[in-house]
Amino acid sequence: MTRLSLRSQRLDRLGSAIFAEVAGWKREARERGIEVISLDIGSPDQPPAENIREALAAAAMKPDSYSYPGTEGTFGFRRKVAEWFKYRFNVELDPDREIVSLMGTQDGLGHLALAITDPGDAALLPDPGYPVYGAGLAVAGVEAIPLPLDAANGYLPDFEAVSEAVWRRVKFMILNYPSNPLSVTADLAFFERAVHAARKHGVLLVHDNAYSEMAFEGAKPPSVLEVPGAFDVAIEFHSLSKSFHMAGTRIGFAVGNRDILASLRALKNQIDFGVFLATQEAGIAALEQDMTAPRPVAALYERRRDAFVGALRSYGWNVPSPAATMFLWAPVPAGWTSRKFSQALLESTGVATIPGNAFGERGEGYVRLALVEPEERLREAARRVGEFMRSEDVNNFSRHAVEKSGLE
Repeated sequence: MTRLSLRSQRLDRLGSAIFAEVAGWKREARERGIEVISLDIGSPDQPPAENIREALAAAAMKPDSYSYPGTEGTFGFRRKVAEWFKYRFNVELDPDREIVSLMGTQDGLGHLALAITDPGDAALLPDPGYPVYGAGLAVAGVEAIPLPLDAANGYLPDFEAVSEAVWRRVKFMILNYPSNPLSVTADLAFFERAVHAARKHGVLLVHDNAYSEMAFEGAKPPSVLEVPGAFDVAIEFHSLSKSFHMAGTRIGFAVGNRDILASLRALKNQIDFGVFLATQEAGIAALEQDMTAPRPVAALYERRRDAFVGALRSYGWNVPSPAATMFLWAPVPAGWTSRKFSQALLESTGVATIPGNAFGERGEGYVRLALVEPEERLREAARRVGEFMRSEDVNNFSRHAVEKSGLE
């Protein structure tokens, strides 16, 4: 009998498989007896607060929680989102037409292009940026055009540098602040410029605001919808995964332009049945807690940031201190590629990272590390990294690469 081998060509357009590759590196390291410290995936190591888990458990015991929930989300969840949005950003939302529940922001971001574009269209994506942005376009047959983010410009895009020819082709652009993987923030003045650019060129502005509650030093990142007139040209995605440690429950929401959300809702009505009702009850509890007795996770990650960055610098790796999120965006030593450094670091020390080029061409020369271990564990990771950075293998490799390039 002939064995079928079926594989869509779309899969070949999805971009880097580095996350799966790093998982393979970790497996091989463990097989060699190396204790792995996984700083590659941004999966929270803490559970949700007890009252959130209690709300989830109580709702899960209700017999009527097991019917199909409806794609748009329960009115109770959408109403609580509207209350929280008013509390957090001072922005009014219509629960019926300006909020859609999601199985995490990746759900909405991955499906958006299918709902609002046609094959052959184009969109602007941040480079470096979250890989699911490009995956959603690849599945929809939409061309991804990089929107460069460079350190010299504070990792903010220069809208004026985008040519008129490109603006005429793109249907939407994606922004993400606080940024994964760059861990930088943007102020309201930036979003005013972004809304102006979107309105001027007739494109949709899509803002991924999944890390809005994870900024440090007391900062409160804005919503793009705070900009007057933004509802005409923008939607925004939010997640409870990181802010409330609810990653496994898969719940988030999209807000903003009601016509765009109607298109997304229409697609999702055909391909899923929405978020488990008990999970939505847990989401209500999380948002209610944030408005009455907040337990911000930002403080936890700020402590971890300070411990890890301080330890890495003490061992000679001068990494930037992130302004937000749960990630460090760190330059690799001279002469190394992101992939070679990430793989060598894991093989030698057991510390797992993600090569920067997984996030786009401009990610080359960096690695991303996630603050998803307790402080003592992060200090241990820093110690291992420090020993690796001082090793002869690293120094000899770097010297050879620099000499070969003619930079000395």
